[in-house]
Amino acid sequence: MASGSGTAIKSDGILEDQYCRNCEFSEAISGTVNDMIRTNSFQFNLCHFRQRFGGSDLPPGDLVCAIGTYFLGAPYQPDTLESGLKEKLIVNCAQFDCFTFLETVLALTGCVYTGKISKAEFRRLLQLIRYRSGIINGYSSRLHYFTDWLRDNELKGMLRDVSRRLGAISSRKKIDYMTAHRKSYSGLQNENEFQKMRRVEQNISRRVFRIILKYKVNRQTGKIKSGDIIAFTAGKEGLDVAHAGFALWRGKKLHLLHASSKEGAVVVSQKTLVSYLKQNKNYTGIMVGTNLCMT
Repeated sequence: MASGSGTAIKSDGILEDQYCRNCEFSEAISGTVNDMIRTNSFQFNLCHFRQRFGGSDLPPGDLVCAIGTYFLGAPYQPDTLESGLKEKLIVNCAQFDCFTFLETVLALTGCVYTGKISKAEFRRLLQLIRYRSGIINGYSSRLHYFTDWLRDNELKGMLRDVSRRLGAISSRKKIDYMTAHRKSYSGLQNENEFQKMRRVEQNISRRVFRIILKYKVNRQTGKIKSGDIIAFTAGKEGLDVAHAGFALWRGKKLHLLHASSKEGAVVVSQKTLVSYLKQNKNYTGIMVGTNLCMT
């Protein structure tokens, strides 16, 4: 939105709509596109978001997908949380990697579901989802690994791992990708945080997690619902999950709604979920999680 359209730019980069002064919160962060593609013109504005989704009576899974598709075309950007500074909650509704896309959509879904579409509630839920026990306590308190993220959000009553009911097998794996690639992570240059992350990885490595093997997924797709979280387990050494997104049914075909590094944006996969999985030799299978408001 141009400054002449009633939008003022604040020093922190947040845009405030002059016509939404009576709203509890109005925020926009520059991006490119929402559900209708408008190149170089998208602004995320929570006031407008509230007008669109407030009082929604969509089924929970459809609500997740509706909010996710609101961001279609928003650019893919890795490492948006790697500030290199003291760990703090970073809110970026303009560009995503696959995990920040999940977190943002889930936090906004929680706002709509509870009827509290506000800046404070969005930030509260985003922090709760992103950090161990919802508490920011240094770099290692962020839930960097998907299996750790899913487990912690189960303990907080936010999500549920439903892989077992879809024929998953139990598995263990040595997880150490981040500490083995220390130079790639600014937060691990601090020795104290590095040692904390090593302990986190050791704890994850001792746990059992459940994988629906690649060749079994086709037989289980009928049990997957729109809005379920799909995580692709990694064949790469030291890593649990390589990518994630949301399940989205289109007619009788199951697709993936995700922030794609290959496509460079938030997209719905052209291929079905099963075809997408089969074409990537680095994926060994999937895990499936569900938002507890969907159960």
